[in-house]
Amino acid sequence: MPGLIQSIERSSAVLRLLAADPLRVGEVALALDLPKSTAHSILRTLEHVGFVEQDPRTARYRLGRGVLELGSAGLDVNELRARSLNWADALAARSGQEVRIGVLRDRRVLVVHHVFRPDDSAQSMDTGLLLPPHATALGKVLLAYHPVEARDVAAGGFDAYTRRTSTDRRDLARQWGETRARGWGLAVEEWRAGEAAIAAPLRTSGGLVVGAIGISGPVETLCDTRREARPALVEHVVASARSISRDLAGA
Repeated sequence: MPGLIQSIERSSAVLRLLAADPLRVGEVALALDLPKSTAHSILRTLEHVGFVEQDPRTARYRLGRGVLELGSAGLDVNELRARSLNWADALAARSGQEVRIGVLRDRRVLVVHHVFRPDDSAQSMDTGLLLPPHATALGKVLLAYHPVEARDVAAGGFDAYTRRTSTDRRDLARQWGETRARGWGLAVEEWRAGEAAIAAPLRTSGGLVVGAIGISGPVETLCDTRREARPALVEHVVASARSISRDLAGA
């Protein structure tokens, strides 16, 4: 049987203490018979991930918003959108393609932010649009890192949107595995004929995937003659995802 991780045991003990009363560092250390430096390190880490917060007036620690959000859908979409705005605009400018940011909601991908292509072509706003997760790059990325959601989506069956949409569970499971292995997802004419998309995960503290960012455009622009994603565009998407993830983790 694997051994227990002491730091997690201590962290859970700290959270139980703070659930009863706000405490100072010294009080936490005394209650758990820990060195004050150890108690302070645990509290700082829990504060970093949002599980505790410190009252600047009293210096006492109390439970933070992150604990209350454990049973919810995760990071607030407004915060995700706010921290992604500048990076999404920059990605559209560098790639020359439209940019979408999505999260999983009710077995679909909810588009929480959309940036138009930086040209004069006619375009429509997709914010609020629900996309099929199995047929889009955003969805493939999100399902790749959320096995329970992937299972629920599979239980409901898969619709075919084009002749290239995969509806085979084993094939889709293979695609999700490939997405995890390389760190980004690709969809070529699976949702709309003539369109391809590349997406990468957005992570918060501890590596938790809370959303995805991606570009979409003509197949011949995003892909080479073998229908593989162009490396330069993949790098643009992945770099933007990493930048947003650093902001989310830092928050």
